[in-house]
Amino acid sequence: MVGVHLAFYSERRMEGRTERFCNLAAWCVIDEYRSIGLRLLNALLAQKGYHFTDLSPSGNVVPLNSRLKFFHLDVASALLPNLPWPIWSPRVRIISEPGEIGQILRGRDLDIYRDHAHAAAARHVVIVKDDVPCYVIFRRVRRKNLPLFASILYVSDRALFKRVAKYVFRHLLLRHGIPLTLAELRVVGVRPRPSIMLRSPRPKMYRSANLRPEQIDYLYSELTCVAW
Repeated sequence: MVGVHLAFYSERRMEGRTERFCNLAAWCVIDEYRSIGLRLLNALLAQKGYHFTDLSPSGNVVPLNSRLKFFHLDVASALLPNLPWPIWSPRVRIISEPGEIGQILRGRDLDIYRDHAHAAAARHVVIVKDDVPCYVIFRRVRRKNLPLFASILYVSDRALFKRVAKYVFRHLLLRHGIPLTLAELRVVGVRPRPSIMLRSPRPKMYRSANLRPEQIDYLYSELTCVAW
């Protein structure tokens, strides 16, 4: 074996239809075979009936993807400190135990949780306010080889998340020891405060004949399944 291109496959229900996804992951080829390594990518893209995502393209892959008709997702991202906010309310609960999460979620979110409960990179927390749950998936990420960051991958209720976000960020600090959070606005909905906007967030790309950018998420992908 001189080269490999990993991919994660999933089927998702969207607007009453079943859509098939191929998430392009690690692409590695031994140096002396780099000239023919493109065959791996072409073989994946030749599959019919798939939407393709590339959620962590390296610098050299980004312009190649553009030539292959991939589009950039809007990855505008805020960086914020996870602070030990002195807040408490009898109307708000933080749930992170697997058994409790499985009992509180319903419908699509319960399916998502069951599918990702044992995913290597996905971490789960549910914030319940007035008996309404907001399900959040995050992963621990490194920047400059420092494992100091949480990256939010999924928020089930953005309007509720806006009201309980401080509980989430405090939980990340006190329960997981993570001092900083990266929050893409397309995932969390609005810019959390206090935060700064990143000048050059890492790109994410997709190729689809008919899906809109807002229909592309980070579930069932290397971001939930591979820790690095």
